[in-house]
Amino acid sequence: MSKAKGVSNVQNSKATLNKEMLRELSVRVRETYLSDGKPWVVGFSGGKDSTATLQFVWYALKALPPERLTKPVYIISSDTLVETPFMTGYLTDVLDNINTAAKAQNLPIEAHKVHPALEDTFWVNMIGRGYPAPSSMFRWCTDRLKIRPASRFIQDKIAKYGEVVIVLGARREESASRAQAIDRAKNRAGGYGLTRHTKLTGGWILTPIEDWTTRDVWDYLLQAPNPWGSDNKDLVTMYKNAEGECPLVVEKNTQPCGNSRFGCWTCTLVEKDKSMEAMFDGGHEWLEPLLNLRDWLYMTRDPKNKHKYRDHRRRTGRIQFMESDGNKKIVWGPYKMEIRAQILRDVLLAQKSIQENSPYNDARLITDEELHKIRQLWRFEEGDWEDSLPEIYRKITGEELDWLDEDWSGMGGMEKEVLSQVCENHNLPTKMLTALLEAERKQHGMSRRAGIYTEIGRILEKDWQTLEEVMADGAYIPEISEEPCHAD
Repeated sequence: MSKAKGVSNVQNSKATLNKEMLRELSVRVRETYLSDGKPWVVGFSGGKDSTATLQFVWYALKALPPERLTKPVYIISSDTLVETPFMTGYLTDVLDNINTAAKAQNLPIEAHKVHPALEDTFWVNMIGRGYPAPSSMFRWCTDRLKIRPASRFIQDKIAKYGEVVIVLGARREESASRAQAIDRAKNRAGGYGLTRHTKLTGGWILTPIEDWTTRDVWDYLLQAPNPWGSDNKDLVTMYKNAEGECPLVVEKNTQPCGNSRFGCWTCTLVEKDKSMEAMFDGGHEWLEPLLNLRDWLYMTRDPKNKHKYRDHRRRTGRIQFMESDGNKKIVWGPYKMEIRAQILRDVLLAQKSIQENSPYNDARLITDEELHKIRQLWRFEEGDWEDSLPEIYRKITGEELDWLDEDWSGMGGMEKEVLSQVCENHNLPTKMLTALLEAERKQHGMSRRAGIYTEIGRILEKDWQTLEEVMADGAYIPEISEEPCHAD
């Protein structure tokens, strides 16, 4: 059984810190804090680097007289809503401990958890809109799940205070790209070791442990008592067989962290989730449904499989091609509706399995709000007149949610069947007629209906050819195989 990257690297990493260096760094942190009125926002993922950074800042500020602690220090942790139940519970407990300890020690520290907006969540975009599993070429998840929530919190504080200092646990030794990013930031340096944020006006970045080695981080964590009452030895246990940590992300050039114990369980930016596999091998068999679904999502990215899972039209409604190896290849669009429905079933089945077979009997892999939003997108963007989501939910969970009773003018599965027959008789695309009827429904009863003409024009300009028609026109797709179409 392999060791955590963060733990095993200790054997190959020399300690660089001593008491005098720590004392000097602590003085610099206090001087930076006292140098202006900017509040601090400390990124905290729960991993070793962010824990060491927060702990060091905590002790540095605690050495100040109470009357000099005049500006707040906000701790923010990103909950992407696709963390494993283990990590969700762990971070919730740690943030509660931080708030309790800060209050008891009279420190101006308060911890917050930030979440993606409903429109930005992983399942709303994948199941609701059909976004494919993220890849290095289409990494749609990081901005929505991490950058935007953190940025909203930071921008709110900038609006209130004018400027803020963002404290991060970035270290040069983590990777060559991280070292280059730190060096580039030095060209934007201000006073007291602060560098300007590249995107957020009024944001300044402080990286107090940037020169620490992995050995330094572990030595510090295991020698200095945790000031908010957690046991840092638990971090060693958590890092066994892990592949590092996923830091708070505030810029798009941050590297993917799918191997990480502290990353999203749905991450397909890496071929294998070694951390989750290690937890499974270590006795957490209840993670199997998550592993199977993640691995299946990764498999759908394979160019040989895309035609089975994804629509031949883009979300814009247009069919796009690219020339490759002398062939006119389709640029595949969102997941097909039947695939999205299967993903929803697999998520709900995984959720049910975890609730029944793990210590997390109240775990939720998908929220009620997401289910309502997905249902809305299916009905009014995809023409799901059958209103299939509530039935899927009912069959798997045996429960009913308080579904919103939409004014749908009595349209349902029977009406769609009739429409399909009419379209077939007149050689018209059913989806086009469905879209036109939905455009009319949206405008019905409005005093000004000028927008209906623009919407009708937009719909008619879309490409409505079937896949068979596109292939007959010379488009190339791989030969269809007999591989399974879902994660059963």
